[in-house]
Amino acid sequence: MNQLFQEAIIVSILAATMRTMTPLLFSAMGELITQRAGIWNMGVEGTMLTGSFAAYIAATTTGSLWLAVLAAIVAGALMGAIIAFMTATLRVDHFIAGLGLNLLAGGLTLYWFQSYIQGRAQPTFSGFQDVAIPLLSDISVIGPILFSQRALTYVALLTVPLVWFLLYRSRYGLELRCLGENPKALDVKGLSVTARQFAAVMIGSALTGLGGGFLMLGFSDRFLADFTAGRGWIVIVALIAGNWKPKGVLVTVIAFAFLEALATHLQVLGAPVPHQLLLALPYLASIGLLMGVRFRSGQPTRLGIPYKRE
Repeated sequence: MNQLFQEAIIVSILAATMRTMTPLLFSAMGELITQRAGIWNMGVEGTMLTGSFAAYIAATTTGSLWLAVLAAIVAGALMGAIIAFMTATLRVDHFIAGLGLNLLAGGLTLYWFQSYIQGRAQPTFSGFQDVAIPLLSDISVIGPILFSQRALTYVALLTVPLVWFLLYRSRYGLELRCLGENPKALDVKGLSVTARQFAAVMIGSALTGLGGGFLMLGFSDRFLADFTAGRGWIVIVALIAGNWKPKGVLVTVIAFAFLEALATHLQVLGAPVPHQLLLALPYLASIGLLMGVRFRSGQPTRLGIPYKRE
């Protein structure tokens, strides 16, 4: 265990935290946009899984990682359109719609995957590698942690100020937040609540699909059933614990990513702890957070409540 406190190990854990954070942060910022529009999208897990599968198919058929990124974004947006249609148009219960989408995504991706490989050896690909920023990556300790990461990790960090600006410094963001607080005010002005919820959910789900795509392109070279392994649920917990604020969500996501990176390194170092417990560490932490969070002052007032014109 003394190895854990060596500088090289600490740097490795923190660098891994940044990589692990990336898919969670993309998905969390996307879900933040969705929930600010009043839609409880419980289908984050299924959307991430579909994005991962779309990225895998695109990467193995075209050989282009950036086309795979685009495929993940499009797949996520399509999943968002399904959720928006069910919740904003048909007014289906948000939780039931999301859980149904997760089950659908799990079954369809496995069926499509088996149809794709047709009993042959699974095609693989070479994923994203670290991109070192000149000069900055050479800085002791900080360089390897912050400035020698996957390209999409830098993009994920940029989404936080961009989403903050969208929500709090733009007219569209004002309308979007109004969807979650008082949609009737928009309706009275002659603005379509349903159309704006559709747009918000599709934009948010596109980011969630990108998160799933990065999980595939940045960490693996092959697809597996239930590839996302519950990360979509961690994203939802991060929103609640982060009080539906971009900065709070960022801090929570980093905390979850750190726990996952720490658990992985403890396994490699042979820590005298059951590996099953180490793997469960981020999920145990999420349960503890939900038990400890006793206020929801940032939760949109109309979150999960279908709007009906009177």
